[in-house]
Amino acid sequence: MFQKGLKVGVVGSGMVGSSFAYALIITGLATDIVLVDANRSLAEGHAMDLSHGVPFVREVEVIAGSYDDLAGSDIVVVTAGSAQKPGETRLDLIKRNVDVFKDIIPRIAEAAPHCILIIVTNPVDVMTHIAIKLSGFDSHRVIGTGTLLDSARFRYQLSRHCEIDPRNVHAYIIGEHGDSEVPVWSLANIAGMRLTEYCPACPRTCPNHVKEAIFDEVKNAAYHVIGKKGATHWAIGLAMESIVKAVVRDERSVMTVSTLLDDYLGVSGVCLSVPALVGREGILRTFEIKLSDAEMEAFHASAAVIRQAMESIDL
Repeated sequence: MFQKGLKVGVVGSGMVGSSFAYALIITGLATDIVLVDANRSLAEGHAMDLSHGVPFVREVEVIAGSYDDLAGSDIVVVTAGSAQKPGETRLDLIKRNVDVFKDIIPRIAEAAPHCILIIVTNPVDVMTHIAIKLSGFDSHRVIGTGTLLDSARFRYQLSRHCEIDPRNVHAYIIGEHGDSEVPVWSLANIAGMRLTEYCPACPRTCPNHVKEAIFDEVKNAAYHVIGKKGATHWAIGLAMESIVKAVVRDERSVMTVSTLLDDYLGVSGVCLSVPALVGREGILRTFEIKLSDAEMEAFHASAAVIRQAMESIDL
């Protein structure tokens, strides 16, 4: 047998969980992947399908298992819960998915008490906070995917409009992963130049409504994808893999992930996405960025949305 290395548990083996597992085996980061799902047959089918591809990638063992099989996991990723349906907001999912977490999070914590938890289930900011409470883990060990994908969508839309490689575009979406999310236009930059410097130097002339159209496409991207194909899963699977990579390799990557805030720009006691340093121990620190007055107001409004949602939950 090959030498054991990174063990990753995936709780919830639907489209998101299986897309993540597929991304994970391609990168070769893990040597053991355990798929856990209420539908055992689905998990078994995905495990078989992924295993048949092992001759094309680095050695990895993929199994369908129970919560007990999560023992020894370094990282457990949680995608379990009700999926967002056409016409639903992420916050509409709260009651259904809180009930799911009341069942599964204590079982994960018991089986893998030393793991890093990555929460993907929506509404992810609320569910990240719930996972912290139910697991008893220190908050730095519970990472919500948050606006990591939204920030990637923001960079992508800017890159298309500006005709620049998205890897050379730097921009953040912060706050809720949802309708109150906040684009940080004031810090977006290309080639080290903020847009206030870059745009006057660009030969293109852009009307004022362009920024609104770009953000509208970012904020509503999931709704468009869900309306066309029923679910978003490929891009979030890659986002999840990037978090795992940052943890495993101790990359100390700056990512807009959801974390429990403590006097961050005056916001405490809720999980929201802000630029955070991600490494081997989970979230190592957050970066308090300077926002414009309008962005600060929007960020506090986003925090209020999540705080109100948390107050509706009975734990």
